[in-house]
Amino acid sequence: MVRDDILRQRLEKARQKLYALQAKHGFSHASVLRQSMIMDKLINQYNHHFYMKEKKPTA
Repeated sequence: MVRDDILRQRLEKARQKLYALQAKHGFSHASVLRQSMIMDKLINQYNHHFYMKEKKPTA
């Protein structure tokens, strides 16, 4: 459960940073694209974590 909360907090902070950067620089600025890639990695970690959590053994 702690890992769930940490992942959610990291995602929320990254999302807020992405929105702030986009508002300041626009969509195609390097810092916005970099933050978007960070968000992609966090989303992938989050999805992987919950997929593995829900996956049940077949045997």
